[in-house]
Amino acid sequence: MKNLSDSFLSLVDYWPSAGSFGLNTDILATNPINLSVVLGVLISFGKGVLTDLLDNRKQRILSILRNSEELRRSAVEELEKARDRLRKVEREADEYRVNGYSEIEREKANLIHATSDSLEQLESSKKETLRFEQQRAINQVRQRVFQQALERAMETLTHCLNSESELHFRTISANIGILGTMEEITN
Repeated sequence: MKNLSDSFLSLVDYWPSAGSFGLNTDILATNPINLSVVLGVLISFGKGVLTDLLDNRKQRILSILRNSEELRRSAVEELEKARDRLRKVEREADEYRVNGYSEIEREKANLIHATSDSLEQLESSKKETLRFEQQRAINQVRQRVFQQALERAMETLTHCLNSESELHFRTISANIGILGTMEEITN
Protein backbone atom coordinates (compact mmCIF):
# COMPACT_ATOMS: atom_id res chain seq x y z
CA MET A 1 0.00 0.00 0.00
CA LYS A 2 2.87 2.30 0.80
CA ASN A 3 4.46 1.56 -2.57
CA LEU A 4 1.27 2.56 -4.34
CA SER A 5 1.07 5.93 -2.64
CA ASP A 6 4.79 6.50 -3.30
CA SER A 7 4.29 5.85 -7.00
CA PHE A 8 1.46 8.39 -7.13
CA LEU A 9 3.60 10.92 -5.36
CA SER A 10 6.48 10.37 -7.79
CA LEU A 11 4.09 10.93 -10.69
CA VAL A 12 3.03 14.23 -9.16
CA ASP A 13 6.64 15.36 -8.98
CA TYR A 14 7.20 14.74 -12.72
CA TRP A 15 4.11 16.56 -13.87
CA PRO A 16 4.22 20.25 -13.82
CA SER A 17 1.57 21.70 -11.58
CA ALA A 18 0.67 24.85 -13.59
CA GLY A 19 -2.01 24.17 -16.18
CA SER A 20 -1.69 20.50 -16.18
CA PHE A 21 -3.38 17.57 -14.62
CA GLY A 22 -1.88 16.53 -11.27
CA LEU A 23 -2.55 14.79 -7.99
CA ASN A 24 -2.96 17.10 -5.06
CA THR A 25 -1.80 15.40 -1.83
CA ASP A 26 -3.02 18.14 0.45
CA ILE A 27 -6.10 16.59 1.97
CA LEU A 28 -7.69 19.90 2.93
CA ALA A 29 -7.21 21.37 -0.54
CA THR A 30 -8.19 18.33 -2.60
CA ASN A 31 -11.17 18.37 -4.77
CA PRO A 32 -13.82 15.63 -5.05
CA ILE A 33 -12.31 14.19 -8.22
CA ASN A 34 -8.96 13.55 -6.62
CA LEU A 35 -10.69 11.99 -3.61
CA SER A 36 -12.78 9.72 -5.82
CA VAL A 37 -9.67 8.56 -7.68
CA VAL A 38 -7.85 7.80 -4.45
CA LEU A 39 -10.89 6.03 -3.01
CA GLY A 40 -11.35 4.03 -6.21
CA VAL A 41 -7.74 2.86 -6.12
CA LEU A 42 -8.00 2.01 -2.44
CA ILE A 43 -11.23 0.11 -2.92
CA SER A 44 -10.00 -1.85 -5.92
CA PHE A 45 -6.69 -2.86 -4.32
CA GLY A 46 -7.85 -3.08 -0.68
CA LYS A 47 -11.08 -4.97 -1.42
CA GLY A 48 -9.36 -8.37 -1.57
CA VAL A 49 -7.37 -7.80 1.59
CA LEU A 50 -10.40 -6.48 3.45
CA THR A 51 -12.56 -9.33 2.15
CA ASP A 52 -9.98 -11.88 3.29
CA LEU A 53 -9.77 -10.26 6.74
CA LEU A 54 -13.55 -10.17 7.07
CA ASP A 55 -13.88 -13.80 5.87
CA ASN A 56 -11.26 -14.93 8.37
CA ARG A 57 -13.00 -13.01 11.15
CA LYS A 58 -16.37 -14.44 10.09
CA GLN A 59 -14.96 -18.01 10.13
CA ARG A 60 -13.44 -17.49 13.61
CA ILE A 61 -16.73 -16.08 14.91
CA LEU A 62 -18.70 -18.99 13.40
CA SER A 63 -16.22 -21.46 14.87
CA ILE A 64 -16.50 -19.82 18.28
CA LEU A 65 -20.30 -19.90 18.02
CA ARG A 66 -20.26 -23.62 17.08
CA ASN A 67 -17.90 -24.40 19.95
CA SER A 68 -20.04 -22.36 22.33
CA GLU A 69 -23.16 -24.19 21.17
CA GLU A 70 -21.45 -27.56 21.69
CA LEU A 71 -20.27 -26.49 25.13
CA ARG A 72 -23.76 -25.27 25.99
CA ARG A 73 -25.30 -28.59 24.86
CA SER A 74 -22.80 -30.63 26.85
CA ALA A 75 -23.33 -28.38 29.88
CA VAL A 76 -27.11 -28.86 29.59
CA GLU A 77 -26.62 -32.63 29.35
CA GLU A 78 -24.33 -32.62 32.38
CA LEU A 79 -26.85 -30.47 34.24
CA GLU A 80 -29.64 -32.95 33.47
CA LYS A 81 -27.44 -35.85 34.57
CA ALA A 82 -26.59 -34.01 37.78
CA ARG A 83 -30.28 -33.28 38.41
CA ASP A 84 -31.12 -36.97 37.86
CA ARG A 85 -28.38 -37.98 40.29
CA LEU A 86 -29.62 -35.41 42.80
CA ARG A 87 -33.18 -36.74 42.56
CA LYS A 88 -31.89 -40.29 42.99
CA VAL A 89 -29.78 -39.33 46.01
CA GLU A 90 -32.72 -37.45 47.54
CA ARG A 91 -34.95 -40.52 47.10
CA GLU A 92 -32.30 -42.73 48.67
CA ALA A 93 -31.85 -40.25 51.52
CA ASP A 94 -35.61 -40.27 52.13
CA GLU A 95 -35.62 -44.07 52.12
CA TYR A 96 -32.69 -44.18 54.51
CA ARG A 97 -34.36 -41.62 56.73
CA VAL A 98 -37.65 -43.57 56.82
CA ASN A 99 -35.87 -46.90 57.24
CA GLY A 100 -33.57 -45.40 59.82
CA TYR A 101 -36.46 -44.07 61.91
CA SER A 102 -38.30 -47.38 61.74
CA GLU A 103 -35.08 -49.24 62.57
CA ILE A 104 -34.49 -46.91 65.52
CA GLU A 105 -38.03 -47.51 66.77
CA ARG A 106 -37.57 -51.28 66.37
CA GLU A 107 -34.27 -51.16 68.24
CA LYS A 108 -35.85 -49.02 70.93
CA ALA A 109 -38.73 -51.48 71.36
CA ASN A 110 -36.28 -54.41 71.41
CA LEU A 111 -34.12 -52.67 73.98
CA ILE A 112 -37.13 -51.88 76.19
CA HIS A 113 -38.32 -55.47 75.89
CA ALA A 114 -34.84 -56.87 76.64
CA THR A 115 -34.45 -54.54 79.63
CA SER A 116 -37.86 -55.56 80.93
CA ASP A 117 -36.96 -59.24 80.55
CA SER A 118 -33.64 -58.65 82.32
CA LEU A 119 -35.41 -56.87 85.18
CA GLU A 120 -37.89 -59.72 85.50
CA GLN A 121 -35.04 -62.25 85.54
CA LEU A 122 -33.17 -60.21 88.14
CA GLU A 123 -36.30 -59.97 90.28
CA SER A 124 -36.90 -63.70 89.94
CA SER A 125 -33.26 -64.43 90.75
CA LYS A 126 -33.45 -62.13 93.78
CA LYS A 127 -36.57 -63.88 95.05
CA GLU A 128 -34.99 -67.28 94.48
CA THR A 129 -31.83 -66.20 96.32
CA LEU A 130 -33.92 -64.87 99.22
CA ARG A 131 -35.90 -68.12 99.42
CA PHE A 132 -32.70 -70.15 99.29
CA GLU A 133 -31.04 -68.06 102.02
CA GLN A 134 -34.20 -68.18 104.14
CA GLN A 135 -34.43 -71.95 103.80
CA ARG A 136 -30.73 -72.30 104.62
CA ALA A 137 -31.14 -70.11 107.72
CA ILE A 138 -34.18 -72.14 108.82
CA ASN A 139 -32.25 -75.39 108.32
CA GLN A 140 -29.29 -74.03 110.31
CA VAL A 141 -31.61 -72.98 113.17
CA ARG A 142 -33.34 -76.38 113.15
CA GLN A 143 -30.01 -78.17 113.16
CA ARG A 144 -28.74 -76.02 116.00
CA VAL A 145 -31.93 -76.51 118.05
CA PHE A 146 -31.86 -80.25 117.37
CA GLN A 147 -28.17 -80.43 118.33
CA GLN A 148 -28.75 -78.48 121.55
CA ALA A 149 -31.74 -80.65 122.46
CA LEU A 150 -29.70 -83.74 121.79
CA GLU A 151 -26.82 -82.47 123.92
CA ARG A 152 -29.20 -81.72 126.84
CA ALA A 153 -30.79 -85.08 126.51
CA MET A 154 -27.36 -86.70 126.55
CA GLU A 155 -26.37 -84.73 129.62
CA THR A 156 -29.55 -85.64 131.39
CA LEU A 157 -29.21 -89.27 130.48
CA THR A 158 -25.57 -89.35 131.48
CA HIS A 159 -26.40 -88.02 134.93
CA CYS A 160 -29.30 -90.35 135.41
CA LEU A 161 -27.53 -93.49 134.37
CA ASN A 162 -25.57 -95.51 136.72
CA SER A 163 -23.21 -98.35 136.20
CA GLU A 164 -26.01 -100.91 136.41
CA SER A 165 -27.88 -99.64 133.50
CA GLU A 166 -25.22 -100.25 130.92
CA LEU A 167 -27.78 -101.94 128.76
CA HIS A 168 -30.03 -98.91 128.87
CA PHE A 169 -27.11 -96.72 127.94
CA ARG A 170 -26.40 -98.78 124.82
CA THR A 171 -30.04 -98.65 123.80
CA ILE A 172 -30.08 -94.90 124.23
CA SER A 173 -26.83 -94.54 122.26
CA ALA A 174 -28.31 -96.61 119.43
CA ASN A 175 -31.41 -94.43 119.45
CA ILE A 176 -29.24 -91.31 119.38
CA GLY A 177 -27.37 -92.74 116.38
CA ILE A 178 -30.71 -93.31 114.64
CA LEU A 179 -31.76 -89.77 115.40
CA GLY A 180 -28.42 -88.50 114.02
CA THR A 181 -28.98 -90.32 110.71
CA MET A 182 -32.48 -88.94 110.55
CA GLU A 183 -31.06 -85.48 111.02
CA GLU A 184 -28.61 -86.01 108.15
CA ILE A 185 -31.45 -87.21 105.92
CA THR A 186 -33.57 -84.12 106.63
CA ASN A 187 -30.71 -81.78 105.73
